[in-house]
Amino acid sequence: MAVEKVSVVFKLYCLAVMTLVAATYTVALRYTRTISSGDLYFSTTAVCITEVIKLILSLGMLAKETSSSVRFKNMLAEQIIYSPKELLKLSVPSLVYAVQNNMAFIALSNLDAAVYQVTYQLKIPCTALCTVLMLNRSLSRLQWFSVFMLCGGVTLVQWKPAEATKVQIEQNPFIGFLAIAVAVICSGFAGVYFEKVLKSSDTSLWVRNIQMYLSGIVVTLIGVFINDGEKVMEKGFFYGYTPWVCLVVLLASVGGLYTSVVVKYTDNIMKGFSAAAAIVLSTVASVLLFGLQITITFASGALLVCISIYLYGLPKQDTSTVARPDKATDSELKQKLINV
Repeated sequence: MAVEKVSVVFKLYCLAVMTLVAATYTVALRYTRTISSGDLYFSTTAVCITEVIKLILSLGMLAKETSSSVRFKNMLAEQIIYSPKELLKLSVPSLVYAVQNNMAFIALSNLDAAVYQVTYQLKIPCTALCTVLMLNRSLSRLQWFSVFMLCGGVTLVQWKPAEATKVQIEQNPFIGFLAIAVAVICSGFAGVYFEKVLKSSDTSLWVRNIQMYLSGIVVTLIGVFINDGEKVMEKGFFYGYTPWVCLVVLLASVGGLYTSVVVKYTDNIMKGFSAAAAIVLSTVASVLLFGLQITITFASGALLVCISIYLYGLPKQDTSTVARPDKATDSELKQKLINV
């Protein structure tokens, strides 16, 4: 996907917003699961509400894109009501994303926000592997090197997880890591699957989002009643909700849609800087809010992860185009000899 030419100020704006959303979401979610006073809310309901908000936002973006109420209604009828196969096709990433989002709550209930932010970058090698297998793309040697470097950095971070002194609830780092592992696998597969569906037709991105979020609402509602059905019926769907929980839901909703804007107007290097900056911000916030104790292994691992993200985002060098000028030069010389 070609990056549109926009001003540096706008790119910096995109970078800043993406970084703040990623870091704030992680820290706020951790806060609501470990420190926030009051009754603990049901994570399954938060995931479901997130899908509803994403659907509403996508409907608004599609209405803006069509610029006509008649075209908007016709497109919804054609692509949603009369296309059950497409809805079924998009139910696959809906289910996978639902699992991923629920795993985030489990992970951040057992791991610090900074540790989570670093470890979650394993989605990069997972996505790379899915891209190679599902889209038949190739990675450069530098990208493969950065993937192994990233895995090494995450290993250092998890070798002796940093402790948060202000968190009093019981935590299980092993369960937290397993939850992240499931989340990154889901993220890699669902992202590449959705990209493949997008590129298989000329259907609008917002239409595809609407199809996916409709399926997502059904999937997450089923998850609510399977996991917390009795408790929800007894205490209510919005039991335990506070302004912090509402912030988590809002950030999760906006963050997913804002990613498409960032992909359109920025490049991989800027996204890499954003991920690295989010790690730094999450670490600082974890020290202040949760009393995170920074260790040498954590700092070294986080640094390796940041460097690997930057290296992975560097543009690939196409060696096939390097030889073309030489060939052109040889042909020009031959032509000159013939003319002589």
